[in-house]
Amino acid sequence: MEKIAVASDHGGFELKEIIIGYLFSKDVEVIDCGTDSPVSVDYPLFGKKCAEMVASGKADRGIVVCGSGIGISIAANKVKGIRCALCTSVEMAKLSRQHNNANMLALGGRLTETTLALEILEAWLNTEFEGGRHKNRTDMLDEM
Repeated sequence: MEKIAVASDHGGFELKEIIIGYLFSKDVEVIDCGTDSPVSVDYPLFGKKCAEMVASGKADRGIVVCGSGIGISIAANKVKGIRCALCTSVEMAKLSRQHNNANMLALGGRLTETTLALEILEAWLNTEFEGGRHKNRTDMLDEM
């Protein structure tokens, strides 16, 4: 069973809770890294916590949500070994997996309609890394 760590700040809390329910319905083991309410918190703390779960191998992949998805994706990408992609379309989600082997997905809770967010999530979960010429590039990213 795949383990996915999920985290948000207050701006992404509502979407995070929806994502967790969706993942449970797909028989995915979820590690909830917080936050646990819509009360204002600092997104870097939650992006880092989720990314560290992925980087350490405690989770296979991670999903982070803040108001726009921008700040929390930047925080996650500060952790070595993380390739967190902020996706605003299904095509971006597919490409983030096919070409970049993104091990984390970021979404904007205030900017992404729930239906679209779940379509993006589904595409990201079900798209495989193509490898080949892309492997050299992801190796370069991992060395940075």
